Amino acid sequence: MLCQTGGCEIGPRPIDLHLKALRELGVKIKESHGFLECEVVKLQGSEIILDYPSVGATENTMLIAVMAKGTTRIRNAAKEPEIIDLENYLNKMGAKVVGAGTSEIVIEGVEKLHDVEHKIIPDRIVAGTLAVAGAITRGDIVLKNVIVDHLKPVISKLKEAGCLVLEKDTSLKIKATQRIKAVEMIKTLPYPGFPTDMQAQLMSLMTVAKGTSIITETVFENRYKHVDELTRMGAKIKIDGRVAVVQGVKRLTGAKVHAKDLRGGAALVLAGLVAEGVTMVDNIKHIDRGYDEFDKMLEKLGAYIYRID
Repeated sequence: MLCQTGGCEIGPRPIDLHLKALRELGVKIKESHGFLECEVVKLQGSEIILDYPSVGATENTMLIAVMAKGTTRIRNAAKEPEIIDLENYLNKMGAKVVGAGTSEIVIEGVEKLHDVEHKIIPDRIVAGTLAVAGAITRGDIVLKNVIVDHLKPVISKLKEAGCLVLEKDTSLKIKATQRIKAVEMIKTLPYPGFPTDMQAQLMSLMTVAKGTSIITETVFENRYKHVDELTRMGAKIKIDGRVAVVQGVKRLTGAKVHAKDLRGGAALVLAGLVAEGVTMVDNIKHIDRGYDEFDKMLEKLGAYIYRID
């Protein structure tokens, strides 16, 4: 198999964890000119110790290990809900995986898997983004088909900002009738901490909050590409390394802005919802990778938004 890596350019995203794990399981990998050539002769279970609880590395290791001979242990595994969902899916197919959601996952290799039907869990980042959309516009919205526990870190910050958040079974009501308050400290961390994939959206919210917020990005070192674009809309943000200081302003002004990555692009759309005048976000191919018809979702909530071909 020959492949080339991709994704948003949000700082170094080394795949050494992935490659090390795959090699320890018996995958032969050659790297040349930005491409990876992978070959499998025999897969053998092994103890995999991840230097960082990477979601992708954990998932890739699980996918390979289910067909490896013997037992594989993944230590310092990622704990995200998506890991648990992957375990459930693989076990339905006949795999033997236990421990997802903890720091250690154990996989007993099997010889074959079988077809199944599986419904994936609701996307917590999409839900969190829509929740912020309700907050930034001082709206009153209800999100259905969500797993509330997965959104606890985001809910906590919305409540801290003064939003009314009501949790009920698989739905979430967000109401923000007054100008929201600044959140003193936001720090991105692996799950169950505040998700790095919600940092940009919450920053947009803080640009119009009353007071000053401090955001620390610990996961990706180059995840502030949206800052320059928000500043063009009138936001007051200062960056010092991995720390962003956001001084809330009373209003943003519409502008033509450029989406440089997935979540940053979503954050610009959120800012546009509350900005005076017209905001045009281009390079939306990034946004489309993470949101299915984002404009239609927001339109259902009352936004005046449309896509230009």
